[in-house]
Parts: sequence; structure tokens; C-alpha cells
Amino acid sequence: MHVPGTRGAPVSYGNAYVTQYELCAVAVLSWKMATADTAAPSAGRWTLHGTAALVTGGTRGIGRAVVEELAALGAAVHTCSRREEELHERLKEWEAKGFRVTCSVCDVSVGEQRERLLRDVAGRFGGKLNILVNNVGTNFTKPTTEYSADEYSFIMATNLESSYHLCQLAHPLLKASGSGSIVLISSVSGVVGVSSGSIYAMTKGVRNQLAKNLACEWAKDNIRTNSVAPWYIKTSLVEKDLAKQEFLDNLMRRTPMRRVGEQCHHLWRFSACAARPTSPGRRSPLTVE
Repeated sequence: MHVPGTRGAPVSYGNAYVTQYELCAVAVLSWKMATADTAAPSAGRWTLHGTAALVTGGTRGIGRAVVEELAALGAAVHTCSRREEELHERLKEWEAKGFRVTCSVCDVSVGEQRERLLRDVAGRFGGKLNILVNNVGTNFTKPTTEYSADEYSFIMATNLESSYHLCQLAHPLLKASGSGSIVLISSVSGVVGVSSGSIYAMTKGVRNQLAKNLACEWAKDNIRTNSVAPWYIKTSLVEKDLAKQEFLDNLMRRTPMRRVGEQCHHLWRFSACAARPTSPGRRSPLTVE
């Protein structure tokens, strides 16, 4: 994400203690900057009442945090997961909190299911969408020489093909809203060399470049695009790696704060990005350690 004064260079917050809930601030900030004249503060916070959001993979980790924060700010949110039982569990929790969240079962690695998801979203939100958060991602950490063709195809389809296709499918809905925002959840591994696996890193690096291209191409449609590249966050995707002491020790040597991100509600570490841009120029990844 480009911050005024950085001239398009990646921004690194080396001393930030990043949490899953902080990442959703980028989606909110991105929408806020596009609609600064219409979003009014509510009890000291912004309000997203009257807006619609789609967050992929919203039942756990970063995706869940994004869903809950957007819903808490008043947005109507739709999310998806491959796991139907997990969706039902989360939906009960969100209903108990009074959140306006709907769900559907979807494997975003499958093109037909992505198309069905967007038809569902278009029907629920009257053909308009304000926020798209491409969050879903998967990984198998292996040496490059040990990946099979099937593993390569699955990681690419889940992490990259899904994001690209969902942006295509969501474009008319985002354009129709008059103030669209796309957030691509990337990774520091897409910016620097990290022992997360070459395929995963490649997909995240391409997400960063996709954000730059779409930011330029779709600015005329009043659609803003950003990518956010977090460092390690405690999620189910990396919990096995974090349980290995040698891996954790190596990770801490590369982490200025000597800790990984936790799930909590301390938001707005990204307040430096809140300045409304003077032009919808290209977007570089916001890399957060």
C-alpha cells in the first residue's frame, strides 16, 4: 500500500506488533479513503453502514478477524469456506453478536464455484459490492525440488487464480457501488526470501503486482486496490511450523519485536495509511513485520 512520500517504494513497519484484527483496518481504510465525504464517525469510529463486503475464507485466522471487524463497523458481510460445519459454527457466533453476516460453501480453487459465489453475492447485495477482500490462501512448505505437479497446481489455483478471477467477477459489482475497494492479502514472503516455500512466495509476489496493475487500470471506475503483506501471524496455516523450536528461533532472529502476531482487537496500527491519496496511482505492498 502506498503511503504519501514513499514514491511507490514498499513500506516496512519493522517495529509493528501486527495482529489479525489489525489487517482488516486496511480494508476499512481503503474504503474510507475512497468515500471520505460520506462515511461519518460513530462513537469515535468510522461507520460502514450501508456498505457490502465479500471476504473469502472468513471462518478462521485473518479472514475471520476481517469479517468481524467489518461487521462490527456496520457492513453487511458475506464470507465463504470449504468447510460447511465450520461456517455454521461461525454464523451462530456472529448472529449472537448481532452481526449482519451471510455465508456460503465455496472452494475458491474451483472456477465454477467462484462464479456461483459471485452470483450469490450479486443477488444478496442488489448487484453492488463495496469491499472485496481476497484472503484465502494455502501452502505446503517443502524444498522446491520436492513439490509435485498437483501441489503446484493446487497452491496456484487457491492463492493466485482465485484472486485474479474473483477480481474479474467482482469488477461490475464494485464499479456499480460507486466506491469500490479491493484488498489482496499477500505476505512478506512475496517481497523478500522467506522459508515458506517457493510456490507460496511466488503467488504472494504476484498478488502484490496484481494490486499495482488493478489500481491503475480500474482507478477510472473508482475502484481502489491495495495489497497488505503481513509477517507471521498465529493461524492454523502456520501453527505446525511455529511449534518447531528451531523454526521459531530462526523466525525471531528476523523479527524486530521478537514475537509473532496474535489475534486481538488492538486496531489502527495502519493509521499512517489513513491519509486520503491525492491521486489513485499505483499501489505498492504494505509490508508489515
